[in-house]
Amino acid sequence: MIETRNPATGEVLNTFPTQSWSDVNGILTAAVGAQKSWQSQDGAARAFLLHNVASILRDEADDHARLITDEMGKPLAEARSEVLKCALTCDFYADHAEAFLRPQPISTDALTSYVTYQPLGLIFAVMPWNFPYWQVIRFAAPALAAGNGGVLKHASNVSGSALALQSVFQRAGFPEHLFSAIVVEDYDLVEKVIADPRIAAVTLTGSEKAGAAIASAAGAALKKTVLELGGSDPFVVLADADLDAVVPFAIKGRFVNSGQSCLAAKRFIVESSKYAGFEDRIVKAVDALVTGHPLDDATQIGPLAKPGFVDDLDRQVQESIAMGARLLTGGHRIAGPGNFYAPTVLADVTPEMPVFTEETFGPVLALIKANGPEHAIELANETRYGLAASVWTADMAAGLELGARIASGALFVNGVVASDPRLPFGGVKMSGYGRELSREGMLEFMNARTVWVSEHPAKL
Repeated sequence: MIETRNPATGEVLNTFPTQSWSDVNGILTAAVGAQKSWQSQDGAARAFLLHNVASILRDEADDHARLITDEMGKPLAEARSEVLKCALTCDFYADHAEAFLRPQPISTDALTSYVTYQPLGLIFAVMPWNFPYWQVIRFAAPALAAGNGGVLKHASNVSGSALALQSVFQRAGFPEHLFSAIVVEDYDLVEKVIADPRIAAVTLTGSEKAGAAIASAAGAALKKTVLELGGSDPFVVLADADLDAVVPFAIKGRFVNSGQSCLAAKRFIVESSKYAGFEDRIVKAVDALVTGHPLDDATQIGPLAKPGFVDDLDRQVQESIAMGARLLTGGHRIAGPGNFYAPTVLADVTPEMPVFTEETFGPVLALIKANGPEHAIELANETRYGLAASVWTADMAAGLELGARIASGALFVNGVVASDPRLPFGGVKMSGYGRELSREGMLEFMNARTVWVSEHPAKL
């Protein structure tokens, strides 16, 4: 039995019976049958149903947002934005899938030759809790639009969100079982699903540890994988940046989803001439953030999703302070019910400290001083992660040149890192491999098939 709890109060929300292998086996059989029929549907029919999903999400946005907030603690306004972003992404793939999958002619010595894109089959998705709708839709929308099917194993604390999304696809008119959620906790069962020949490929968003385990299981079964893992994104502030303009974006980039985002800026690397000014402004801005119940419209920082996450975050903070980091504000749990941690700023952070070397998944901002642009880039790259990076400067050309030398899956110059269905999303190094979103994300789970045609049999 899986029990979900409200992270703002600790109260039990719901209980869900876990499924056995017999249950999952039946779901896989039904999903394979649905996918085989679905792949023969034309693009217009698929697009129509995906537009239906978008319409349902918009019409029911408040209900879905409330479910997200109750299950994982996201402030309600952010939860609603997440649902609407899912709707936009469904519309995007409905509008563009046919063009993305159009055969690509290739000039060869054949009469004609081209590349076609065929669905792989059933995609198994292992998804996390922090964006419980968005991270599912960004795999499901392109996969289903392309003719694949999907089986979702969601994080247990957002089991209600998983089943709600399954319901949305069914009510939109998709074939029953084409998109199915399984409710399991036993990792041996997850490995059994990955190894099952009915599964064609696997996608995971989660931690390094989870990524390594899933990739190992998929590799043993020779299954294609896409992994989006952790991040410790650098937010590089150069000496010519306008601090009054930059600081509001720094707050937005770090504290979205109460700091529980893989692509949130986590290491703020500031040139020495602007360090004191940035420190002063950022502390005032962080102290002004409103922490509270996520259903309160005034709340900007809600609870962390689980009690253990508060323990992990506090360990990182206290160990970094013991190693010489300077606590400017926060740095403690908030007393009372729920999993709350005070928005925190640590200054004089150095590369050996946990808040630099590890991913901090919560409202903690680490300030690092750079003695010049070259040192800033060196510090930005001094991480095992490579999801995204942002550079802030008055000189766009310099920002692009310096940013190009940061190892990351995305570079934003004078902009907060964000995912967008029009652009590929993913990382390098320990942040994973493969891409989601855009045409590149759709093609990850397609068979790029060469077709070569000659008018007469070729002579040997």
